[in-house]
Amino acid sequence: MNIVVLQKKIDVILASTKTNKEKLQAICDFLENSISYYDWVGFYFKNGNKNELKLAQFTGEETEHTIIPFGKGICGQVAVTNENFVVQDVSEQDNYISCGWKVKSEVVIPIFVEGENIGQIDIDSHTANTFTAKDEELLEYVCKKVATILV
Repeated sequence: MNIVVLQKKIDVILASTKTNKEKLQAICDFLENSISYYDWVGFYFKNGNKNELKLAQFTGEETEHTIIPFGKGICGQVAVTNENFVVQDVSEQDNYISCGWKVKSEVVIPIFVEGENIGQIDIDSHTANTFTAKDEELLEYVCKKVATILV
C-alpha cells in the first residue's frame, strides 16, 4: 500500500467541484477499488441530535444497518469512545453487529469537526487479521480531510 499515492488521490477527489455527497461516494468507491481487502467502505454520521448513527455514502453489499445506536456494534462504540477501533476477527467481539457472514474484520475511524465526533468511516473485510497501522494512518488522513469539507 503506497499511502502517499492514495492520499494524493483523496486530495484530488476532495478538491473536485462535486457535491460533498458525490465526494464521499467517490472516496468509498476509490478505497474499495484500490485496496483489495476493503470489501465494504462507508460513512456513518450522527443522526441530528439523536444518539445514533445514520448510514450515508457506501460501496459494497447492501446493509440493513442504516441506523446504529451509540454503543452498539463497532461503529456505535466508536461514537462513544471517540477512538479508532480495529477488529482483526469479528467473531471474537461480543458487541459486534454482523453485516454479513463474509465479514471477518473491521476498522472504524472517527471523524472530528471542531473537536466533536460527527461520524466515521467504516471498512469491512472478508479477510481476518488484515488491517495494519498503515490502514489506520490512511483512514485517519481520509477522516481529517473529509472533516474539512463538512465544517
